[in-house]
Amino acid sequence: MKHKEPEAPSGIAVTLRHQIQGLRKKAGLTQTEMAKRTGVGLRFVRDVEQGKPTVRVDKVNQVLALFGYHVEAVRDRETSA
Repeated sequence: MKHKEPEAPSGIAVTLRHQIQGLRKKAGLTQTEMAKRTGVGLRFVRDVEQGKPTVRVDKVNQVLALFGYHVEAVRDRETSA
């Protein structure tokens, strides 16, 4: 049986990872403190900060709300032909 290597974080996962970790550190919070203040689990905070590519957007927004931010999907503008 082959062991599957974990996926390396990329794209938005890396951006979220750096942004959330940076905001947390700037606020002087530990991962545990941030988890408690935002109402998410410590495991979730660790997953986000490790760049896990599959995280719940509602929970990401729950964490970001502590710092006055949120993420959302925005429709691309249609280009004229």
